[in-house]
Amino acid sequence: MAEPVPLIADNENGPTQLPHNLEAEAAVLGALLIDNRLVDDVQRILRDDHFFDPLHGRIYNAIIRMVVDRNMVANPVTLKPILESDEGLKALGGTSYLVKITESGVALIGARDFATQIYELALLRALIGVGREMVEKAVDTSEDVDPKTQIEEAEVELYKVAEAGGESGSTKTFAAAATEAVSMAQRALNSGGNVSGYTTGFASLNHHFGGLHKSDLMILAARPGMGKTALATNIAFETARRYLRDQQDGIEQSLGAPTAFFSLEMSADQLATRILSEQSKISSEKLRKGDISQEQFRDLARAAAELESLPFYIDDTPGLTIAALRTRARRLKRQRGIGVIVVDYLQLLQGSARSDGNRVQEISEISRGLKTLAKELEVPVLALSQLSRAVEQREDKKPQLSDLRESGSIEQDADIVLFIYREDYYHGFAEPPFVTETSSPEDREKRSAWELKNAEIAGKAQVIIAKQRHGATGTVTLHFDREYTKFSDLAYDDQRPSH
Repeated sequence: MAEPVPLIADNENGPTQLPHNLEAEAAVLGALLIDNRLVDDVQRILRDDHFFDPLHGRIYNAIIRMVVDRNMVANPVTLKPILESDEGLKALGGTSYLVKITESGVALIGARDFATQIYELALLRALIGVGREMVEKAVDTSEDVDPKTQIEEAEVELYKVAEAGGESGSTKTFAAAATEAVSMAQRALNSGGNVSGYTTGFASLNHHFGGLHKSDLMILAARPGMGKTALATNIAFETARRYLRDQQDGIEQSLGAPTAFFSLEMSADQLATRILSEQSKISSEKLRKGDISQEQFRDLARAAAELESLPFYIDDTPGLTIAALRTRARRLKRQRGIGVIVVDYLQLLQGSARSDGNRVQEISEISRGLKTLAKELEVPVLALSQLSRAVEQREDKKPQLSDLRESGSIEQDADIVLFIYREDYYHGFAEPPFVTETSSPEDREKRSAWELKNAEIAGKAQVIIAKQRHGATGTVTLHFDREYTKFSDLAYDDQRPSH
């Protein structure tokens, strides 16, 4: 070829060439020039930078532009005006080289296989590049080098190699995008309506925003004590359980997905205790104390056995940086095929050193990082968030978007913002004294009014949809069982949700 072949570092047998197959590259280009219809198949696999010989990459790019962009026939004659000034092509005899590579037609029947081999060799070269960079950085022992950061950066680069090329281009035709949109609508139709993403486990929530959608960042925010971890756990558990059930039933297009739960506040065993409490109908307080009967213990063991194969993965590493979380999420996506990510909670993540102690800037970096992760892995990310104390200082305690703590970028980056509001939580603080024989008529009336109100709102929680890019805002009322930290649809308290 016109340009020298790059080499890997010397070994005991001398320099080694990078993996490549120039004959396969020439054969694929020849096949494309003979039959332009092959472009559709090959283009799904190859980019111009996958070719080892830069000249082959330029020829491939010219063919694609001619056939796809200009809707013209690409052959040695039509490509001549485009490539005749190419110095690399001149060194091989000019456009006569294009004629030469069309003579064998060896790849006409196996163009996709040839393209796959070229792509795989390109991956190997990229892998060698990552390895070389890892070695170069690892031998640097200066004081400002952080080995953990190097590991995270290396994992990011390896993930890029693993996910690059193939069918996964970032640019899609409208036809491809429209096909996905129709598929999503069909998915909702086949589910019986309402669910076009992954199920939340709550029919009422599914009805309002269609479930958990790929690439969406959802923020679930509330003041402490409102139950945001409980609701997030309920959603994550139901999504994982639906996936397991559909797998057992042989359903390919599951409404559930394997779920990763990054718990920065609670330990994995505390989270598991909550789930087992909910499933065995034994309060988590009694479980922690061991204050249970033999029959209850059998119920607990039965619930644990049923959930053994649940695709629910808990990472309770404290003090994660957003970079480390993204690295771990990529690994879980690659190894476990996770389809949903939950982060509890956003303010416990750490940003990079670039924020220099500026908390607002750090939170902005974290929220952008979570949105980027959702798009990169094509999974919904549900991130919990604290609300500012301004809520407590208002007479109306219902949360507003302005209450999102420390950064307006959370609202900006989120596709959906949900708030939890339990009126009974605040109502309990205003409880008047019990009525006695000496109580005045006014005190009796106050107590009676309080009890009537309490009966009306007890065990009810409002999920306020304060922002939704894909639809309307609104409010959903759920039942909250404080003993088992379990939310449920008001109409489905005693049965499993249909979606």
